[in-house]
Amino acid sequence: MTQPAAARRSTSETPSPVHPAPQNRMATESEALLAASSAAVVAGLAALLIFFGRTPPLWGGVSLGLISAGAILVLGMAAAYIGYWRSRYLPDQHWRLGLPPWKFIVDASTVALVHALIAAIATVSSFLLLQRSFQGLTVDIYAATVGMAVASGLAVYWIYLSVADISTRKLSGLLVLFMVMSIVASMATSQDPKWWEYHFSQLGTLGGASSGLFNLSLIVAGFFITTFAVYLDRDLKSLIARGVLVHRWSAGLCSGAFVAMGLLLAGVGVVPLSVSFLIHTLFASGMAVVFILLLLASPFILRGLPGRFFLVCGGFLAALIVSLVLFFPVGYFNLTAFELVAFVIIYGWIAVFIRLLDALATGSN
Repeated sequence: MTQPAAARRSTSETPSPVHPAPQNRMATESEALLAASSAAVVAGLAALLIFFGRTPPLWGGVSLGLISAGAILVLGMAAAYIGYWRSRYLPDQHWRLGLPPWKFIVDASTVALVHALIAAIATVSSFLLLQRSFQGLTVDIYAATVGMAVASGLAVYWIYLSVADISTRKLSGLLVLFMVMSIVASMATSQDPKWWEYHFSQLGTLGGASSGLFNLSLIVAGFFITTFAVYLDRDLKSLIARGVLVHRWSAGLCSGAFVAMGLLLAGVGVVPLSVSFLIHTLFASGMAVVFILLLLASPFILRGLPGRFFLVCGGFLAALIVSLVLFFPVGYFNLTAFELVAFVIIYGWIAVFIRLLDALATGSN
């Protein structure tokens, strides 16, 4: 049976999902392999120089794990910048070509640093576990060279492919992964095993590598949240254009709230509690206030989204209120427990919100 003209016209006008062409995927894979091979060669040569005349342990002091993590941090940043810059020309990433230069630089820097830090922390954890499993083991220069080359090559390969296929959904997953890994690493390496008896911010006041990692993770996570604003603004404008969202100003207001939360979180890391209690507290409480206001106003600002999303918002708000009551006046939670629960609630809501918007926006393409 011949399809009616109107139906044929409607079908032909329906946009199809945009996916990178096979040749573009193959080009990206080839570039990732080239980047990984180059990183392996550079890391191997560095290992030959650093470990010449040494038999380093897997972890501890000038170890294979520590030097490999440093190499991955540097090489991973370089590979991420290159991969993120080149991926602008993929079919589903063309929109980033229109970003102002300063916004693209901030976006690229944050994405690159998060990927490199995740890879470096994973490397440290792997070598630490290996050292615990093989106590007293040291390696010669040949094994150290191969180990560092392989670790760097694998990390760069993952980083290049990840940044080349970045999306709002992937960003939300990376944010949660980065925060969990960095915070757990800070807690595990803290110089004060009783830090949890005080408050969460105590981790950033003890000095040493653990405090530096904790404060750095807050700064990077803050800028990472501001990076969300770029993708969030794009997705919200897409929903406004389709008539899903009622208010045309919702994109600017919502993305602005994310920028504010990100900058305030970065401020918490820039000004630790030991530097200024007042400023640190203002940054931390300011982020909480912005989040609560966004949560309360979401049914009005984001009118048009599915009703179940606002039920979820109510659930997150109720959980935050209950945890506050359990902290004060009940006293069941200490300050650290309340801060940890609030952290989970805030980042959990951000992840749910981002993934919902991404599903709605991509579902229309």
